[in-house]
Amino acid sequence: MPAKRVCQLIKLKPSAEAEYRAIHASVWPGVLAALERAHITDYSIHYYAPLELLVANFKYTGDDYEGDMKKVAEDPETQRWWKVTDDMQETLVDGAEGSGKDVPWWAEAEEVFRFEGKA
Repeated sequence: MPAKRVCQLIKLKPSAEAEYRAIHASVWPGVLAALERAHITDYSIHYYAPLELLVANFKYTGDDYEGDMKKVAEDPETQRWWKVTDDMQETLVDGAEGSGKDVPWWAEAEEVFRFEGKA
């Protein structure tokens, strides 16, 4: 099964840009370990300042996306991380109350084009 690519979007509060960059310069090892256990690879977050938009991209290589995302949401270190980072963000999803809840905090974008080329 080919890797699932995921693209997610959220707004970054302008007052939090420096803190957001700083915390992501040294992501907590437990958070990274939870992502790895959930078969998430090639994860990056980009910032588009004119729209105050964070764009996250990652590959999911497992076979139970919903189950693995639930495990990430149940991880205590990830929950602590989200308590810090959620305060820096503004969701684009109606009804969202925070990361790991029933309504997704980050909006998921639909892929409309892919070119993998030859490596």
